[in-house]
Parts: sequence; structure tokens; C-alpha cells
Amino acid sequence: MFCSKKKSLEVERTVKANDREYNEKFQYADNRIHTSKYNVLTFLPINLFEQFQRVANAYFLFLLILQLIPEISSLTWFTTIVPLVLVITMTAVKDATDDYFRHKSDNQVNNRLSEVLINSKLQNEKWMNVKVGDIVKLENNQFVAADLLLLSSSEPHSLCYIETAELDGETNLKVRHALSVTSELGADINRLAKFDGIVVCEAPNNKLDKFMGVLSWKDSKHSLNNENIILRGCILRNTSWCFGMVIFAGPDTKLIQNSGKTKFKRTSIDRLLNTLVLWIFGFLVCLGIILAIGNSIWENQVGDQFRTFLFWKEGEKNSVFSGFLTFWSYIIILNTVVPISLYVSMEVIRLGHSYFINWDRRMYYSGKSIPAEARTTTLNEELGQIEYIFSDKTGTLTQNIMTFKKCSINGKIYGEVHDDMGQKTHMTKKNEPVDFSVNPQADRTFQFFDHRLMESIKLGDSKAYEFLRLLALCHTVMSEENSAGQLIYQVQSPDEGALVTAARNFGFIFKSRTPETITVEELGTLMTYQLLAFLDFNNIRKRMSVIVRNPEGQIKLYCKGADTILFEKLHPSNEDLLNLTTDHLSEFAGEGLRTLAIAYRDLDDKYFKEWHKMLEDANALMDERDERIAGLYEEIERDLMLLGATAVEDKLQEGVIETITNLSLADIKIWVLTGDKQETAINIGYACNMLTDDMKDVFIISGNTAVEVREELRKAKENLFGQNRSSSNGHVVFEKQQLELDSVVEETITGDYALVINGHSLAHALESDVKNDLIELACMCKTVVCCRVTPLQKAQVVELVKNYRHAVTLAIGDGANDVSMIKSAHIGVGISGQEGLQAVLASDYSFAQFRYLQRLLLVHGRWSYFRMCKFLRYFFYKNFAFTLVHFWFGFFCGFSAQTVYDQWFIALFNIVYTSLPVLAMGIFDQDVSDQSSMDYPQLYEPGQLNLLFNKHKFFICMAHGIYTSLVLFFIPYGAFYNVAGEDGQLIADYQSFAVTMATSLVIVIALDTSYWTVINHVFIWGSVATYFSVLFTMHSNGIFGIFPNQFPFVGNARHSLTQKCIWLVILLTTVASVMPVVVFRFLKVDLFPTLSDQIRQRQKSQKKARPLRSQRPQTRRSSSRRSGYAFAHQEGYGELITSGRNMRAKNPPPASGLEKTPYNSTSWIENLCKKTTDTVSSFSQDKTVKL
Repeated sequence: MFCSKKKSLEVERTVKANDREYNEKFQYADNRIHTSKYNVLTFLPINLFEQFQRVANAYFLFLLILQLIPEISSLTWFTTIVPLVLVITMTAVKDATDDYFRHKSDNQVNNRLSEVLINSKLQNEKWMNVKVGDIVKLENNQFVAADLLLLSSSEPHSLCYIETAELDGETNLKVRHALSVTSELGADINRLAKFDGIVVCEAPNNKLDKFMGVLSWKDSKHSLNNENIILRGCILRNTSWCFGMVIFAGPDTKLIQNSGKTKFKRTSIDRLLNTLVLWIFGFLVCLGIILAIGNSIWENQVGDQFRTFLFWKEGEKNSVFSGFLTFWSYIIILNTVVPISLYVSMEVIRLGHSYFINWDRRMYYSGKSIPAEARTTTLNEELGQIEYIFSDKTGTLTQNIMTFKKCSINGKIYGEVHDDMGQKTHMTKKNEPVDFSVNPQADRTFQFFDHRLMESIKLGDSKAYEFLRLLALCHTVMSEENSAGQLIYQVQSPDEGALVTAARNFGFIFKSRTPETITVEELGTLMTYQLLAFLDFNNIRKRMSVIVRNPEGQIKLYCKGADTILFEKLHPSNEDLLNLTTDHLSEFAGEGLRTLAIAYRDLDDKYFKEWHKMLEDANALMDERDERIAGLYEEIERDLMLLGATAVEDKLQEGVIETITNLSLADIKIWVLTGDKQETAINIGYACNMLTDDMKDVFIISGNTAVEVREELRKAKENLFGQNRSSSNGHVVFEKQQLELDSVVEETITGDYALVINGHSLAHALESDVKNDLIELACMCKTVVCCRVTPLQKAQVVELVKNYRHAVTLAIGDGANDVSMIKSAHIGVGISGQEGLQAVLASDYSFAQFRYLQRLLLVHGRWSYFRMCKFLRYFFYKNFAFTLVHFWFGFFCGFSAQTVYDQWFIALFNIVYTSLPVLAMGIFDQDVSDQSSMDYPQLYEPGQLNLLFNKHKFFICMAHGIYTSLVLFFIPYGAFYNVAGEDGQLIADYQSFAVTMATSLVIVIALDTSYWTVINHVFIWGSVATYFSVLFTMHSNGIFGIFPNQFPFVGNARHSLTQKCIWLVILLTTVASVMPVVVFRFLKVDLFPTLSDQIRQRQKSQKKARPLRSQRPQTRRSSSRRSGYAFAHQEGYGELITSGRNMRAKNPPPASGLEKTPYNSTSWIENLCKKTTDTVSSFSQDKTVKL
């Protein structure tokens, strides 16, 4: 509490470098993280508080107190306290075990080592011991331990490259730079140890793209921004080392600030049980009142006759007080309608289901030896009720690996496989890849199966040469050689890496670059091109170009970019090739490939010099500089000659398409929440078949203001619902009315729709007056894609659906940027991927591949829900049947609160006699096999609609139990009325009556199961045998001799169960109890079969029937009239390259014949930083609110 109060008051932070004593007076948080819920001191109170939030536990505690009062207790107190302590202890042990593993995971992270400058020496220090103000050294490929101010690095001008996939899901590298005053510190330990700068900055917050602060050092002040900060969760790339000063540590870091809090999750069945327990208690109160009134009347009218036998004194006799005591006595007796063993059994069943998940070999990923893991045991049945899935993209749906798959060169497609007749065929394992062994510089991991491209190169195809030359020249890749002399590419985006690697393998090898030249080895010949200008990529231009002078002196412009933009820049003579290439691009897009159009232009020397002079003048301007430069870029990027197009595959995880198709057939809506760019997210949507060309419309919401967003949502709703529907719907609608209205409209919508919304638009859409419009539109769409979203916005979207739709949600991701939504959703699933273990540590379930999700939901989730619902229905039925016999008996025993059964039978009924059959049903029962559950995803629907256990089903169980209790009581009562046994003696004694009813009850309860296995047989018949064994033991002379007061039914079992008439009564009672149910089930299956009934019938009649899955149409499309453009690139790298700031001084640039474009040497970093922040709108962070 103290810490939270302190943090809420923190307005700004002051940190002094290398001075722990100074910083400690501010009591800043250390670098230790906590994802656990308890510690040694808080475990008992917090866990007990959570457990007694269950109404049932509080109810049983109340009953226990009643049973300690001897005047009203008909049952001994141990019948309640033992099970209560058992269930609370079991739950506490399970919670403690779960939290132990969280502690263990925390310790693994907290005990990582980092090099920290302490006492003028670099020392290995655990992460948790890193303090604010410490100087930390990072090395290449290391995780960043805390939020650092970059001081210096190994790269020129103290640049460093970071991968932020764990923060925003983006795989392209970002650039950070140190201030010039601190970059001079370099790696000099003495100078770094003497650094005593003071940073005054903003307080800890969750804004990933914003940082404001001032560094005071050497009597001067220097402003700080986000480009000087490296955040925890990033990975240092392509940088040998760097030094940074800790600004925020542990819970104050922006990563943890975005992670959200660990929440106490309960299933919808748990919440329903709380309600039902209250209803049952009300029902028991009503029964107790009826019996208490009966007791008062009986005492008043008949009780006087028994006064002398009961030795009551005259003053103690009071019928009203007797009724009052009887009321509480019957509350205790009838409480077995909801025995504590219900919760013990539920925990055991859930534990069994969790082990089934852990043991499932079909969810075991052999590639990394990672099994599926149920990290919690309390949410299994909720897996069978999922309506919405929120998925990350990078690392979850995709492998984060780009591969060059196809290309179109001069109207001809390369990358397809053809047979001997020249006909296109499908790829098989028999296809031999192109042999690149003749090229010693080739990347051995690159594979291409179309041999025709290599043949075209060998034949000297000039267009193919120019195409590959463009790929080798037009990019921002940096090259270096490792110790073995191998060429290594440092890529800013994986797309460029794939394209440059493809050119490299086909003989056009990018070797090196300087600010003025690019060196390429073309089919063994070293060629140096003068780089005259670099026209950088941005999200508006959607293209990038280089202008080079080749060794022959010709000036050429090479351009690659989005086909929708580039095709408008082509020379009219390209019309025929344009049509052909457009068809090829449509085919590529239909296959889910990321496409770029490729073109070039020959430039006249004179024209280029004039243009170049205008560009110099534009660069010197102070006002409208960007607009003038953009206009000049447009001027020279025209009349282009089309070369073709590239198609790169963002490799999906194995089985993603099939999984999404199956989950869609199960009526589960999948939303993609990603930090990636819109084009990339849409492209993956098509690749996964979440977006299809058959959709009626794809709504794109990209407004920059609240007014624009509201208008775009309104237009989309008009398109979707119709003009009248949208205009009549106001912004303020009561939630219940809105849900009812949506359910009606949803049925009337024909066709599929999709919604794509940007992060900055989402920030406005999440405002209170627009929320209803957003959720109404989004939930009517089959697919929703949210791109450029922050981790906190992911959680806000999940909360929006949870609160407004009251739907069961599941979030799945693999990085730290997914933790907040994993914690917010009802079910959180972590993928053990390439982005660390943060998502797994915060999750409820984890596995290695997205494809396992369908088995987790359609098999384990569905089975868990089916089994738990059947268990609950049967448990309530058997306990109503067991308990209400006392109610009928009350009318025949003078309402005296006497139990109809032996007290030991009451104590052992739920714990011993019927526990195993019911547990066997709850753990092993299944309606269809696992393969059928996968083949028929529609079987998942009952869980979503909550059909198998709800209030209606509960009342049916209750009615069934009441009927059985009537049969159990009145058939033996009528049969025993004035009847003599075979030996001529009366058998209508209380003890024989009790034994007959108890035996009938045990047999009736044991016989209900639909899935007979060896285990079921053992459990069921074993329980019946156990009952008879215990019965004869308790009624034996031997145990009566030892405990005469505890076992009064001596000899009764032997006497009763040797009578044939007793067995006939048991048979009649059993048949009368079971037959109506059997007849009803038979007629229901025959006349109104469910889908699972139909599948079982089909399996019985056709053992070798082909599954439905094999009959599904192919999900791939052959063509698509949309752009497949996607390019993971960041603006600013062109200026970075031509400035030479990222190149080492040991390779001085050679003189060039023509000077390069004179960029402002002080502006390249500012431009890069500015354009970086454009990619994630800062406004979206301002609009977010902590959950």
C-alpha cells in the first residue's frame, strides 16, 4: 500500500548516475519483478478470502457452526468439518503450487546476470539487484534489463539497433542513439565511472513511444526523447556493445506498466454455482419452514402423548420453540443437497482434465521438446465455451521468417513447379530445389524449386539481369564478413533480407556499401555503382528508389513498392506487361504472399543534374521542406518501365490455416491484435483465410480524430445494417437493450464482413460515446483486425468485448506485448515462441504452436465442458434423490428431525459409495471420440450457448431428483406396510426400511454412464461391492461389540438382504426409478437427435465413414483482385545510409564523380526519430486508461 501511494504521488523522477545513496532517498522500485500473487505472510489470509468468496464455502462454514449446537444437531460435526477442511486444503495446496511456479519463473528472470558498473569495475550482477542510476553494459543479442538512457555504443555516432518484438510485435529493427556529449564516453570504464549526470524526467507510465526528460551534466542541459531510451524487453541487435544508465527499473519499466495485474479468474460455471447454492439454500429454508410448522402442529396435537416417555418437564414443553429447533435441525439434515464433496469432486475432475492436456502427445512439439501445459486447473470447462479469440500476429500466427517464393519477370512467373510436359503441378517432397553450389557466396538455407529462372540467367536474359540487379541495389541492407569470411547481412526488415538473399543466390551478390557507392558482384564480376540519391520509403509513398550511375556511366533509377502506387507511375508503353503482371500479382495475393512491384527508369544526365540542383535547394529550405522534397520525388519517379513483381511469404506457423478454418466452423470469432502495420496485418489476414475475397466488404477505420472515427463507424454501420437501422440507433443505448437488438440484427445480416482498425483510431473509438458503435459493428463482423495497437490497447479491446458482449474470451500470444491481453481474457494462452517466456509465465495454458489451439478447444475444452456439466447434473440429481427422502419421512416420524438412513451411510454416501462412479463419469465420459470432435467443429456450439448446464437444466435435475426420492421412499413404504417376511416375522422395521432404501439408491446412482471402459467398470462395480462390504461390516456382531453406541444396526443387513421380498422391492424401486429416464432418452435420441447423437449413429453404422474434414472445399484461392502489398520497413534508413553515420570509419568512402545529395548532416537523426514515432501514434497512448 505504501508503494502504491508513493507512486501515485510521483510527478517527475530525478536520477543521478553512479550514486545509489542519492537515488535511494527517493525509494524508487528495484529491478525485481513479481508475477506471483502471494508470499509467505499473505498466502493464508488472501487465499482464504478468495476461497470464501465461493458462496458454498461460506454456506458450509455456517452449517458447521450450526452442527456444533447440540440442541439442533442431528448429525455429528465431523461430517461437515472434515470435507470442508479437505477441500480448502486441496485448493490452497493447488494455489500454492501454481504460485510456487510463478515464484520460480520470477526468480529465473530476476537472477539473470547483467554487467553493472560498481566501484569503477564492471561486475556481474543479478537483474533484481540492478538499481536506478546504475550504468549497465549490454552486448549483442542480449535482453535489456531495465529502461535505460543510452550513453554510448560500439557503432559510429553511438547508434544502436534494437528489436522491439516483445513490446509492439514489430520485427524490423529500430535505431536508437546517444547524445553526442555522452557518446564520447565510449567504453572507457574510468570515464563512465566518473559520469555523474542528473536526469530529470517524467514519472513511470505506460506510453511506449514517448519519453521526456533533461540530462544535466558539465553545467549544461540536454533534452532527452524516446530515441535516447532503450526499453526493457528489447533485444540489442547488430551492435557489439553499448552502455546505458538505468532510469526505470522493475515494476516502473514501461513493459511491466503495460502488463496489467494478475486477476483471480473464475469460470461461468463457478459463478452459476454460487447463484444455485443461494437458490438451494432458499429451497431448504422453505422445506425447513414446512417441517417446522408440521412439528409445531404435531407437538401441539399429538406430542402430549409422548411426554412421559421423553421425560420432559412441564415447563420445558413449548411447541413453537420445538418447531424453531426443528427448523435448524432439518436445515442441517437437508444440507446434503449441496454437500462439500461437490467441490472436492470438481477439483479432482479439473485436475484430471489438466493432466489429460499435459499428457496429450498430439500437442507435444518434438522440434523443441515442448509439451502442452495446463498452468491452472480451475478453468478447463471454460475452454469449451469460447466465443472470441484474440490473437497476436508475429510469432503466433507467423514464424517471423520471410522467404522468397515467387516472382514475375517480364510477364513470366518463376517459382512454380512444372512437370515434364510443362504443366503446373503442386509442390511435393520429390521436387528437387535449384542447385546453388556453383555460387560459393550463396546462402545455403535458401531454396527455390523453379529451375527456369536459373536457366534464363544462364541464357543472358537482360530483363532477369535487371530485375535481380534492382534487388541487389535498392535496399537498406548492411553487409559484413564474419571470422570465417562468410558474408553476413544486417537487415532492417525481414522483407529486404529475403529479396537481397534471393538476388545473392541467383548471382547478383550485394557485397558492400559506402555513403556514395554500392558494390555488387554480378555473376562473378565485381561492379561498383555510384549512389547518387536515395529516395526513402514511407507509409504515404509506399515505395523506395535509388538513383545510381553504373560503370558504363548510365544513370538509372530503380524503384520497388506497392503495385497500387507504382502502376500509376508507369510509362504508357507498359500496358500489355502491366495487365499480365497484374494477373500475376492477383495470383500471388490469392496465395497470401506479400508482393512488391519492380520498375526502373533510364535518366538523362542533364535532366538528373537539374533535378538534383532542385533537391539541394529543397533540402536547404526551412519551411515546407518535406512537401517540396516529396514533390521532387514524385517528379522523377514517373515514366517507369515495369520489370515485374516479387512475392515473399511471411511463413505461417504450421497448421494455422486449418486451425482458423476449424475454429470458424465452430462459430468462434477470431480477432487479430497486432502492433504491425496495416498492410502487413491485412496480408496475413488473407493468408490465414480470416479475410477472404468472398466477403461482402472490409471496413477500414483509420480516422485521426474522434469525429472522423465516429463518421467512419457510422458509414460502416449504414453499409452493414442499412440506413434505417443505423439512423435510428443513438449513441446512448441501454446495454441489455443493445445486446437484444444486436442478437436480432445478427440473424438478419447476410454475408461476411470484416473490420480493420488502426491503433490511433482505436484510441478514439474506445471513448465512452463511441464504444457502443465500435462493439456493435465489430461483433457483427466475422473477422476484426486491429493494427498498430499498444499492449494496453490489446487489453482494452478484450475488456470491451467481455463487458459489452458478456462473451467468453481467449487471448493467445507469445511476447511480452501480449501479457496484458492474456491477463485480461477469461482464458490466456501463451506460445513458447522466439520472443521469450513472458507470455507463457502470465498464461493459463501454454504450448509451442498455434495449431494446437484447435485441439485444446475442440477436444479438451469441449470434453471438459461436457463432462463437468454432466457431472453437475448427475450430482445434483443424486443428492436431491438422496436428501429429499428425509422430507417425506418427516411426515411419518412426527417431524422429529430423525434421519431415515443410518448416520454412517449419510457420512459415506458422497465420499465413498457414489464418489467413484460420478468421478469416472466426470473424468472419462465422452459422447464422441477426439477425432470426431475435430472433424465436426459444430459440436462445439452447445458450450458457447451454455446448453448443457444452466438454470433450466438444474430445475430438470431437481424435478428428476424429487421423482426418484418419491419412488425410493413410497415403494418400499407401501411394500413393507403390514407385510411379513418369509420366516413369518415382520420386516417393516425402521432399520430394514433404511437398508432397503439405501441399497436401492446406491444401485440406481451407479448405473448411469454412456461411455463404458475398463476404468468405469472397475469404479462402478467396485463402488457397489464396497457398499455391500461396508454395510455387512457395520451391521456385524464384531464391530457392535467394540462400538455398541456407534453401530446400533447389528445384524440387520444379514437379516434383511436374505429375504427374497426385500430384493424384489429393491428391483421394483430400481426399475421404477430408471425406466422413465431410459424411455425418455431413447425417444429423445430417436425423435430429436442432437449432432453428437447423429455422429454416434453414423459411426455405429459406418465404421469406416470418411470424416467431414475430407469433404471440405479447399480454402486457398486461385486469384484475387486486391493488392498483396506488404513491406515491413521504416522510414529514415535511406538518409541514415547516405549520411554515412552508421558506417565504420575504417572503410573511408572512395571519391565519386558526382557528389551525392547534400543532406543536412544534423537532421538525419531527427528525421529518423520523427518518422519512427509516426509509426505508433502518440495520441493513441494519451487516450489509453489503465485497466
